[in-house]
Formats: sequence, structure tokens, C-alpha cells
Amino acid sequence: MLESKYLKDNIQNIQKLMSIPALKHFETRNLAKILRLSKIREYDDGEVIIKEGDVDPWLYFLLTGRVIIKKRGIEITQINSIGEIFGEMRIIDDEGRSADVYADGHTICLAVNTSAHKHYPSGTSTDKEETLDFILLLYRIFAEYMSARLRLTNTELIKAKMEAGKLRKKLQGK
Repeated sequence: MLESKYLKDNIQNIQKLMSIPALKHFETRNLAKILRLSKIREYDDGEVIIKEGDVDPWLYFLLTGRVIIKKRGIEITQINSIGEIFGEMRIIDDEGRSADVYADGHTICLAVNTSAHKHYPSGTSTDKEETLDFILLLYRIFAEYMSARLRLTNTELIKAKMEAGKLRKKLQGK
């Protein structure tokens, strides 16, 4: 893995973040905060990005390439849409990582250190409000992605149950 230093909150970087669909609702000041908590990470084909069971604070946005998500060695899904989030479940439930994530080909991600928001000053009520707004926006992004993934999982579950029912009937000779 190649990793940059934490990014600067200049206008060019903010404009690049605005092109990521999940971040289009953020205000410029919140995008600047995300940049200060972010690094660019590059992975080679097959390299581990997330290891099941780990307890790191990183949230990822796919910038280029594709990732494969596996649980117990079985592929669950692939992510190849630019700007898509992965690694959010650990951030939401504070449990260990639920699956392994591998780079499929050369892959570049924006990695956001979600624990760093705790280090923002929280002295004034304005500072506390800004930090709270920032955290709420992160959770809004998580909720949108979790909802979309749950809908997809429901669709796949129905297909699998229908196929299992057909196979059951075939085995019973009907």
C-alpha cells in the first residue's frame, strides 16, 4: 500500500470531493474537515485493504479500481462505482471488521480517519455544533448506503429462496 500524508483543505481538493456522489450534500467547511482527516491510499491487485476482525477507524471511498468483499473466503460482493463507501459498518457498530476487502486490480481510495473528529476543539458551542453537524452528515451517508445495500440484499435473498424452492420441488420429483 502506498499512502499519502493527510490531505490539505485547498479549493482543488474540495472540488474533487464534491464530485463524489456521497459527499455532494456536504458544505465546503465540512469537506475541508474531511480532507484534513483523509489520506489517499493505493493498493495493488489482491492486496488486503480491510482484514476481518480488525478494529481500525478508517472509512473508505473508492476513487478508482474495484474491491472485492469476502467473508470466510466467500465473495459477498464487488464494489466498482466511483465514490462508493466501504468500511462503514465498523464505524457504526464499533465491532471488529465484518469482512475482508481486497483490491481487484490497481485501486485507489480516499481513507478517512473517523476517530480524528474527537480531536477537534469542542470549547465553544459553535465548535460543538460544527463537530455534531459533521458527525451527523457522516451518519446520513452511512444510512443511505446501508439502506441501498439492505434493499439489494433483500432482492438477492428473495431470488435465492425462490431458486431453493424450485430445487426442492425438483428433488421431491414434482
